[in-house]
Amino acid sequence: MTVSMLKRWLLGSAFAFLIGAASSAFAGEVTVAVASNFLSPFKQLIPVFQKQSGHRVRTVSGSTGKLYAQITHGAPFDVLLAADSERPRILEQSGQAVPATRFTYARGKIVLWSADPGRIIGDGTSTLHRRNFKHLALANPKTAPYGKAAYTTLNRLNLWESIAPVLVQGENISQTFQFIATGNAEVGFVALSQLMDPGMKIQGSRWIVPEHLYDAIDQDAVLLKRGQSRPAARALLQFLKSEPARNIIQSYGYGLK
Repeated sequence: MTVSMLKRWLLGSAFAFLIGAASSAFAGEVTVAVASNFLSPFKQLIPVFQKQSGHRVRTVSGSTGKLYAQITHGAPFDVLLAADSERPRILEQSGQAVPATRFTYARGKIVLWSADPGRIIGDGTSTLHRRNFKHLALANPKTAPYGKAAYTTLNRLNLWESIAPVLVQGENISQTFQFIATGNAEVGFVALSQLMDPGMKIQGSRWIVPEHLYDAIDQDAVLLKRGQSRPAARALLQFLKSEPARNIIQSYGYGLK
C-alpha cells in the first residue's frame, strides 16, 4: 500500500468512526410497558425499529391492569402499549400521559383453545355447553382486558354461573396460555395472537369467538409523561403507525383501525 493510499484509508476509517459515534450520541432508549398478549409481536417489531431508528428498546410486560398500577405509582416507563383503551385514556385524563398521543395500534380477538386436537369441534358453544372439561382457564377479568372479554362472552352465552365453579384464573393472558398448554386446564380463552405466533407452531383445537359476543378489544398506545422529552419514545409511537409495523401486527391475527 502506498503512502497516499494509506492516508485515504485512514481518513475513510476516521470518517466512518465519527459518523458511527455521532449516530450513537443521538441514539436514545425507550422503556416500554407492553401488555402480555402483545409481547411476541413486539419482540419481532423491536429489531426492525432499532435498525431503522438507531434507538434502543427496553420492555416490561404484564397485564394491563398491573402495568397501569405500576405507572400510577411512578414506574419509569416511557410508553404504554395496553390491551385496552380505558387505561391509556384515564392516564391521559389524569395528566400522567401526554395529550393527543393516544391511538389504537391493534384490535384484539379472543379464542377458545385446547391443546387437545379433538376437544373443540366446530362451534365452541357446544363444547362450553357439554362441559367436557374439568377446568376452563381465563385471565383475571379485573386486570386483563382479554379476561374481561372472556367473562363477557360467557355471560352473553348465559354460561357464567354454570361454568364459574371450574374456572382457573391466570394473572395475565400469558399465564392463562400456560395453564392450557400444560394441561392444567383442558380448555380456556386466549388471545388469537398467541396462537398465530410463527415461532411456536401451536397445536390443538380452537374456536375463534365471534366478535358480537364481547366488546371490541381496542389496544391503545400512549406516550407517558416520562417519555415526553425522549425522541426514542416518540419515534417508537410513529413507527407503530408505519406500514412495516402494521404488516407484522396483522400477521399475528390482530385487526387494525
